[in-house]
Amino acid sequence: MSLNNKEDDTLNSPFFLSPAGKDYIWGGTKLKEDFGKDFDLEPLAETWECSTHPNGPSIVASGQYKGLTLSEVLKLHPEYLGSHPQCESGQIPVLIKFIDAKNDLSVQVHPSDEYAKEHENGSLGKTEMWYIIDASPEASLIYGFSHKVSKNQLKEAITKGTLEKHMNKVSVTKGDVFFIPSGTVHAIGRGCLIAEIQENSDLTYRLYDYNRIGKDGKLRPLHIDKALEVSKLEALDSPRQPMKVLRFRSGRASQLLARCKYFQTEKLIINTERVRNLADFRTDSSTFQVLLCYSGCGVGINELDGTAIKFFKGDCIFIPANSIPIKLHGKAEFLRIRC
Repeated sequence: MSLNNKEDDTLNSPFFLSPAGKDYIWGGTKLKEDFGKDFDLEPLAETWECSTHPNGPSIVASGQYKGLTLSEVLKLHPEYLGSHPQCESGQIPVLIKFIDAKNDLSVQVHPSDEYAKEHENGSLGKTEMWYIIDASPEASLIYGFSHKVSKNQLKEAITKGTLEKHMNKVSVTKGDVFFIPSGTVHAIGRGCLIAEIQENSDLTYRLYDYNRIGKDGKLRPLHIDKALEVSKLEALDSPRQPMKVLRFRSGRASQLLARCKYFQTEKLIINTERVRNLADFRTDSSTFQVLLCYSGCGVGINELDGTAIKFFKGDCIFIPANSIPIKLHGKAEFLRIRC
């Protein structure tokens, strides 16, 4: 069902997205058990909730375009992306995922746009951010190097299996935010349940993978030379968490988590159970927005005709530019992503 059951010549209707699933060997079962992701995959490591990437396109799950890919809909309606410069190509500039790390991910790095364009057939690079939805008590991640290193040092450490002694290991807790610019060597650790917002790219260079065997029975490939070309080798401090400054309006609160030239991410808290006014929401003509619900549930009400739909934990809603006005009712937490 769409958030708008009527055709309208000027305002655009939000719609739900259905994700693509990935069964990478380090994944777990939380996306099935806690978020209701119905995939015949074992394990279920990632779901690509909002994606036009050919390696994992999301599907429109409600409204008049139900069953089409998001890419197909945006080709029909490029105006859904808005007038923001990041959307001038007609392609959505972001890729939004849930990630369940039952085991450690590889130590890896992503190239810049400039490097990728030159060396990867015009691909985008990847800058990304992580929001920690949940974490086990011992969960951690790798964020850059704890001291300045050289390429020769890293090659020797990779050969000896001692790369981790050079890495900056950071403990994580629920609600933490990490911004990962391209060139930052990193790895998600076991026990992390994450929402990832990134450039629309699937380009990763592995430095080290614990000598793991892939599903094909072979060691998973590394990309050491390219990784060393793009990696920032200076020491990085453990990232500081953003100040939790909440802006309050009737029925909702918001917190800015990250902002860069590729995306802006806010935490949005809806709680209208004890207030009269529902949380109003709409987009203007400048940009689309995406609501990723990671906790709670509620109802979205179309202010034009009064129709309503339910949303739940795990749902992803695409809000086209110049959308119909809606009101959200319930108790839920979202990430709100836009350019």
